[in-house]
Parts: sequence; C-alpha cells; structure tokens
Amino acid sequence: MNRTKELIVDTFWQLLEEKPYNKITVQDIVNRCKVNRNTFYYHFHDIPSLAENSVEDWMDEVIKKQGIFGSPVNCLTYIAAECMKRKKAFLHLYRSAHKDSLLGYMDRTGYNIIRSYVENTTEDFSISEENKEILIRYYKCTFIGILLDWLDSGASYDLVSFIENLCDLFSGSGERAFLKQ
Repeated sequence: MNRTKELIVDTFWQLLEEKPYNKITVQDIVNRCKVNRNTFYYHFHDIPSLAENSVEDWMDEVIKKQGIFGSPVNCLTYIAAECMKRKKAFLHLYRSAHKDSLLGYMDRTGYNIIRSYVENTTEDFSISEENKEILIRYYKCTFIGILLDWLDSGASYDLVSFIENLCDLFSGSGERAFLKQ
C-alpha cells in the first residue's frame, strides 16, 4: 500500500477510536494527515469507501498474519484479540449507518477463517464436502454470533476470555463430528 494511502487509513482508525463514524469528516482526516483534500480523493471516493477499504484490508491482514489456524482456540482467540485492540472503532462502525458493510465483511472473513481451519483439520478424515460445509457454517455462525453479542453489549466483556472458555467447554466436539462420518 502506498504510504499516503496507509497514512489516511491509519488516521481513519485513530479517529474512529476517538469519535463516532458519522462525526468523522474528510477535513478531520486531511488536517491530521497534513495532506490536501485532493490527496484524500485521489485514494478514496468518500468516507464510506475509506471505511470499507479499511475494514477489508484490516481483516485481510489479520488472516495473513495468523496464517494456518492450528486449533479452534488459536483461531478464534486471535481474531477476538485483534477485535479488542480496536474495540471503540468497531463499536463506532457497528453503531453507524454503515453497519451492514461491517457485518458483511465479518461474515465473509469468519467464513474464510473457519473454512481454513476445517480444511486443515479434516485432511485425515473422510468427510463429505456437504458435511464440511455444514460444520464451516455452524462454527462461522457461532463465532459471528458471539462477535455480534459482544458488540451489542457495548464490548463490555473480555472477548478473548469468553472465547477461551467456550472452546474449553466444547473441546473435541468438532473432532467428534468429523469422526461420525
């Protein structure tokens, strides 16, 4: 990513930690970045396109940094920890008019993360593609549901601890499902 574009994206995340999405203006961003408005518009059409690009790039980076997920607890707690790092920003996006975009990215990213985990885990099992898809969707829906609950609660609880406890409670359930084939 070009340095100026990266600076604009980083500034957007900083501002999103400080104030609601609908209170962030292009002027706020260019003032903090010390660039002109034309520079902003060279990289982004408007604030919503900046938001979409920023969330998509963040989620891609989270997946890329983690690589292959060895276990559900590693997979889910890593994502939870990354969400908690930007708790206020996610709350501001979640409470904004662009909530649907955030939810769409969360859904697609959750699906890709869980798919990666299930694909790696089921290599040694003879499990049908249909049943793999069922497991992927089940775990994705569970994980996204937890994220939505966390956001609905105002991010009031420790998401990482919650995920760790949940994974401990259901430890081995995925493998048992794989063995039922």
